[in-house]
Amino acid sequence: MTSFPAPSANRCHLLAEDPELAEAIDPTVRSAAIEAVVVQEITLETGPLRLRPLIGLEQGLGLLVLSGVMLHRVGVHHRFGAELIGEGDVLRPPYRQGESPLTLTNDWLVLQPARLAVLDEGFVRQLADFPQIAGRLFRRAVERSRQLTVNMAIVHQARVDVRLHMLFWHLAGRWGRVRSDGVVIPLRLTHAVLSDLVAARRPTVTSALSELSRQGTVRSVPEGWLLSGDPPTASPRIAADL
Repeated sequence: MTSFPAPSANRCHLLAEDPELAEAIDPTVRSAAIEAVVVQEITLETGPLRLRPLIGLEQGLGLLVLSGVMLHRVGVHHRFGAELIGEGDVLRPPYRQGESPLTLTNDWLVLQPARLAVLDEGFVRQLADFPQIAGRLFRRAVERSRQLTVNMAIVHQARVDVRLHMLFWHLAGRWGRVRSDGVVIPLRLTHAVLSDLVAARRPTVTSALSELSRQGTVRSVPEGWLLSGDPPTASPRIAADL
């Protein structure tokens, strides 16, 4: 397992890397802001990852994902909740045990090579000149919590094939690309990763994926996963399983 590396000597212009943040700045000063807001960056290769505290980050906001995809799993008594983290998401390495009296495990897996911007104490001081950036970052944190709530609703569906079908379309809203034969999700999600995301055992997920492929709604392709047809709705079949 790779330990979380220290920030590299590389620095990046945050607002050039993340144009959506730049849009929050008044156009009359946007070019100056793009040049002024410079942060350190971290690069991560694929594989398991051990997060550790970073010097200077405890008084900062955290880490902003510039590119790549990671899986975050939280376990309680050998049961896991999981989420995918990608471009635009904000996260923080752990500093202390949370307030929960339960014994928790935190696992991180880099699925696609990632670049992260370090939003440390120095970055926070820059926000005094461009406070609009803080509002955009906070909005993203709130949106991430909403996405987790959607994931919770999905895993409460009774049938695993229904969970997977809903999950893929949920992911398509963020990562999907429309093409002539359907919507492709360019994420190489293994059956093990999918089992964490839908709270099911891997053999059950494999069987459910075979059924979805037989129906022609979801199938594996070299780029990732291909969705055909329409997103799932509250059809009589699904409603009968709720």
